[in-house]
Amino acid sequence: MSDRTMTRQVLLFISVLSLSSVNGQVSYSIPEEMAKGSLVGNIAQDLGLDIKRLKSGKARIYTGNSAEYIELNKERGVLLIKERIDREALCGQTTPCALDFQISLENPMELYPVTVEITDINDNAPSFKKAERRLEISESAVIGSKFVLEKAVDPDIGLNGLQTYSLKPTDNFILKLHSQADGSKKVEMVLQKPLDREKQEHMSLLLTALDGGKPQMSGTMQIHVTVLDANDNAPVFTKTVYTATITENSQKGTVVTTVSASDADEGTNGEVSYLISNGMDSGSELFHINADGDLILDGPIDYEKARYYQIDIEAIDNGGLSDSSKIIIDVSDVNDNSAVINLISKSSSIPEDSRPNTVIAMMSVNDPDSESNGKVHCGINAKIPFTIKSTSNTFYSLVTDSDLDRERDSEYNISVTCSDEGVPSLSSSVTLTLQISDVNDNAPVFERSSYEAYIIENNTPGLSIFTVKARDDDWNQNARVSYILEDSSVNGVPVSSYVSVSADSGVIHAVRSFDYEQIKDFQFRVKAQDGGSPPLSSNVTVKIMIQDQNDNAPQVLYPVQTSSSLVAEMVPRSADVGYLVTKVVAVDVDSGQNAWLSYKLQKVTDRALFEVGLQNGEIRTIRQVNDKDVVKQRLTVVVEDNGQPSRSATVNVNVAVADSFPEVLSEFTDFTHDKEYNDNLTFYLVLALAVVSFLFITCLVVIISVKIYRWRQSRILYHSNLPVIPYYPPRYADTLGTGTLQHVYNYEVCRTTDSRKSDCQFARPCSQNVLIMDPSSTGTMQRMQNEKNILDEPDSPIEVCYI
Repeated sequence: MSDRTMTRQVLLFISVLSLSSVNGQVSYSIPEEMAKGSLVGNIAQDLGLDIKRLKSGKARIYTGNSAEYIELNKERGVLLIKERIDREALCGQTTPCALDFQISLENPMELYPVTVEITDINDNAPSFKKAERRLEISESAVIGSKFVLEKAVDPDIGLNGLQTYSLKPTDNFILKLHSQADGSKKVEMVLQKPLDREKQEHMSLLLTALDGGKPQMSGTMQIHVTVLDANDNAPVFTKTVYTATITENSQKGTVVTTVSASDADEGTNGEVSYLISNGMDSGSELFHINADGDLILDGPIDYEKARYYQIDIEAIDNGGLSDSSKIIIDVSDVNDNSAVINLISKSSSIPEDSRPNTVIAMMSVNDPDSESNGKVHCGINAKIPFTIKSTSNTFYSLVTDSDLDRERDSEYNISVTCSDEGVPSLSSSVTLTLQISDVNDNAPVFERSSYEAYIIENNTPGLSIFTVKARDDDWNQNARVSYILEDSSVNGVPVSSYVSVSADSGVIHAVRSFDYEQIKDFQFRVKAQDGGSPPLSSNVTVKIMIQDQNDNAPQVLYPVQTSSSLVAEMVPRSADVGYLVTKVVAVDVDSGQNAWLSYKLQKVTDRALFEVGLQNGEIRTIRQVNDKDVVKQRLTVVVEDNGQPSRSATVNVNVAVADSFPEVLSEFTDFTHDKEYNDNLTFYLVLALAVVSFLFITCLVVIISVKIYRWRQSRILYHSNLPVIPYYPPRYADTLGTGTLQHVYNYEVCRTTDSRKSDCQFARPCSQNVLIMDPSSTGTMQRMQNEKNILDEPDSPIEVCYI
């Protein structure tokens, strides 16, 4: 057993991995029974892929419904043994034995087929189903009589499989092998020396089966021969090979075929029985043969598991003589399998800007039936922008067929149906749900092509005017709209000083209070921008119109009101009814009905003499002027607008009823003088009151300050013991006469507000210094005269006048 293990290890380490790569397909060859974790091959290098691509593409192995014997190490980019591989369990006698799988990648989807051939090692010895065989042979058996023996089975193949047999001892029998069509050998034991029951009634032989592996392995069966009395003839089959056909899924008990063998002997030696000799084959479990030679079905027949069976049979008489034959059973297929759909890789979501032929999913479709029953056609539900393509016999790709639009369809349920060509046709289907992810391909769209809004003048700053609204058909962040006020100017002023726009809601606010009389309307542009990357935007024009408010009173343009002169309109005493005296002209800067003016007489000296036009402001006489009418006539006209509430202005119109200017002048002189006198008197009274109040407050403040100052000074001198040190300003002499100035002059100045009444006094020289105590310090200040002309003439008098 240790030699066998050593051989396996040697084969493991010295086996050469053969590699071939054609059109992206990679093939490896490895021996069976390799340890877990053993290296199969560097798949990344052999496919020309970067390890980063394996990681980003989520590389994985797809084996369909088969077990995974190979695993992918994405960190190293290599294939490793995942599970122990037994070639005999995996493939049986099929050669070559290979594992077929695919390496699938995503983003984009790619599929790389990989084939790993499993080579055989000599890990199985030949074996017999029974450890011994008992034969009864008549002593009358002639030389050359044949006795069919059980064949040994070796699961290995090639040289490692069953190669030959040996029989010991060979005193009476020799071994004869016959090659058959299926590659196996028919084993016969041939009598070469007559038997003598009296000399040897029992004999034992050893049949050994040998393979060709290194080291060589073998299996044995013990043969026990009992010599009977004379039996002259052996059974003979009517055919050396029988053929039959059976339909899969046939019911148990079905008679497949009938065989026949005859024996020329009479009596019990001519009675023939049948048996299946290859007991280790699967056929021995599915069939049995009765005494009449009928081959009867005992188990289920599945075409997909075995398409034919070869059964070795024997006919044996009671004398121990036998003959052998073979039954070949062909299994006919029935369409009993629908297509099996296995998803290799699929995307749950793709962006809406994906190009046509973008792979959505890859799948393998397999129908184990044969011929037309196994031919599969796949399709998808109609009216969707996808199609399915066959990439090989069993692999299909689901790809986009046209442009996608998430705003039109955000999700698709794609049903893939695969049907075979059998009668009746069988089908299977799978449904894929695919989400279409959003791409920022739609710019915001305003609800209107342009906006107009109104606001009443004299509004409060910050007032909400109206709201602009834009819609974006995209989703999530791509549909999040922000509103931006574009830079522009209105009458040379930035528009941002007029209005602002809320970035989130699109509400437009007034930044200032508007005045209709200054600006009646203005326009600007608002940009709606989404949150995509890169962002998309659109613009809209907004026009704001200011609505007038009755905030201005009428202004009288004529007659002009002045305080310095008096204007009067003359009406001759000969004026008739309807005489146009004058016209009051007024304007209102408001607009609309706020500027509609009406005129009324408020006060009038003689109401029966004059009237004013309600709409035009014309003042006319309503009767004939006579001599009794006074010369001086005063009319107060009220000009009122039509606003709500209304505003008004008044104007006084002086009318002189006279025929000559001297008469008018004499009448209006006193009036002018009195008015001027009254105006001046009022002004001086107000001015006098203001001056007196100011002086009173000033005196009060000064008195309080002096009181406080004296109180503080007395406290400082009372508590202070410091000496008084005189202080002499620089460049001035002291009293000892050592400096440049030897005399000090004192002078007095008296002044008034009138320069003509100024009082000037002459100063006299003084030999003493005048010191003034500074209340805020402990020193003294010497008062000196610094005018140069005084220093030059110390004995001359000086005159100082303040004008």
